[in-house]
Amino acid sequence: MFKVGVFGVGHLGKFHLNNWKEIPGTEIVGFYDPNDDTALEVADKYQLPRFLDADSLIDACDAIDVVAPTNYHFELCEKAIKKGKHVFVEKPLANTMDEARQLVKLTAESGIKCQVGHVERFNPAFLAIKGMPLNPMFIEVHRLAQFNPRGTEVSVILDLMIHDIDIILSIVKSDVKSISASGVAVMTETPDIANVRIEFNNGCVANLTSSRISMKKMRKIRLFQKDSYIGIDFLNKKTEVIKLKEPQDSNVFAFDIETPSGKKTIAMANPLIPEVNAIKEELTAFKNAIQQNTRTTVTEVDGLMAMDVAHQILEKIGNNIISRS
Repeated sequence: MFKVGVFGVGHLGKFHLNNWKEIPGTEIVGFYDPNDDTALEVADKYQLPRFLDADSLIDACDAIDVVAPTNYHFELCEKAIKKGKHVFVEKPLANTMDEARQLVKLTAESGIKCQVGHVERFNPAFLAIKGMPLNPMFIEVHRLAQFNPRGTEVSVILDLMIHDIDIILSIVKSDVKSISASGVAVMTETPDIANVRIEFNNGCVANLTSSRISMKKMRKIRLFQKDSYIGIDFLNKKTEVIKLKEPQDSNVFAFDIETPSGKKTIAMANPLIPEVNAIKEELTAFKNAIQQNTRTTVTEVDGLMAMDVAHQILEKIGNNIISRS
């Protein structure tokens, strides 16, 4: 039986509890949360023991699931790794770059498995293009959310945009060449809305806009590459692909156009979207990586790379941020 302990059982932590309960061969040993009201509610609802100190729960588990606020990530992960326990930690990996680098070092030295909770890697709309050849030269991203005080201990870059940074870094197989960015603080003391341009050494350009003060929600990535366009709607779980090629099956709508180089066929398709629960998928992948001794889907190094770009963005925004005062 795979024994896991959950650290932090607030809004997202409860989703993790619900999904761990549905993963075969898993036992939730208990949880740790310093908030008495939350802990009493969870202990009663889920009939799980509350541990009053972190070390005791870590000792009782094979792996820990850290869903606590970002400023607690390093302390909890460090304790677990030094005890030889596997770690699943929500994004971002840590609160600072120094902490993140130290966790990467500790993980490498210990040989444990670490997975960072960049859940959009498991979004059905993104899984729909798995195996599809991707070589985008232009990427456009919009991630807009309504204001919610939860998560505002970090900027919109580390709260929302880091999801898209991770996705882009997993797609674009090239190093970052340059970054330009601007941001505005509206409801908090850190950027609540930001626009970023990332240029890669291979010529790819990514434009990202993230906001947590929008009237409507949006989570979309558009990929433009030679002879094709791919649109991924993470919020509504839809994907569309438009290609200059012959249609492959009856699910493809196609029409011909005249171009300077002759007649071309535009094929439009909506790939099959798998019916999966993204959180359950990522937790299952973590468990499988441990039991099968394989690489986790989103490693601690992936988490560090996403944080590195995010912090470069924050440095670019720097003193140029426009505050609400």
